Amino acid sequence: MKEPEIRCPKCGWRPTAESRWSCVASCGTQWNTFWTAGMCPGCGKQWHHTQCPACHARSPHKDWYHFPDDDEKTVEEDIVETADA
Repeated sequence: MKEPEIRCPKCGWRPTAESRWSCVASCGTQWNTFWTAGMCPGCGKQWHHTQCPACHARSPHKDWYHFPDDDEKTVEEDIVETADA
C-alpha cells in the first residue's frame, strides 16, 4: 500500500516537514502532528481533531489522510456502477 497523502479535508492545504501544531490545552509542546498520528510527544494527549493553519477549520485527524489506492478504487467502482445502471 502507498503512503497516504496528507491534506486538509476542507481546503486541501498540505503540511510540510516544517509545519508545527501546539499542544495548547496541555503542555505547550510544538511538533508536526502527522509524525505521531495526533499524539503529543510532550504529554501523550491524543488529539482527535486537527486545525488547518490555512483555513482554520477543525477536522477529525483521521480525515486528513487520503490513500491514493482507495481514491482510485472508489472512482473505478463508480464507473462500474454507472455502466451497470
